[in-house]
Amino acid sequence: MKKILVVAIIVVGLSGLLEKNPQWLGSLFPGKDTQSNTEAVQRISHAYQNQQSDVQVGGEGIVIRLLPDDTRGSQHQKFILELSNGQTLLVAHNIDLAPRINALSRGDKVEFFGEYEWNAKGGVLHWTHHDPKGRHVGGWLKHQGITYQ
Repeated sequence: MKKILVVAIIVVGLSGLLEKNPQWLGSLFPGKDTQSNTEAVQRISHAYQNQQSDVQVGGEGIVIRLLPDDTRGSQHQKFILELSNGQTLLVAHNIDLAPRINALSRGDKVEFFGEYEWNAKGGVLHWTHHDPKGRHVGGWLKHQGITYQ
């Protein structure tokens, strides 16, 4: 009877956690986000069309351009992804907090989980790393089977 009670408490606790923060499951299993790529692209497209920011998103895209690292302040690896709907997304990956993707090339597929910020060119994806202070949902990038967070 005690085992059933313990299992029930765990299930109720997890369901409450997922209800309050559905991205939690995606951060546990990088590369296995709970939304399909089609849904992710639609979510990003909606955020772009409505000029929304601070939207947690996951999905994948193809690298169409590699940009020089931003070395002012916090260092960021920068590149542009093209999503399946043709929209572009600038990735600003903080390499002070997460490893740099050294083997990145044009044409590579990159999966992502981070925060979308609107701009007129398609938007910026950031928070693709853990939060050392534990106040923000951790993000990540996945390239050639390796997760960078």
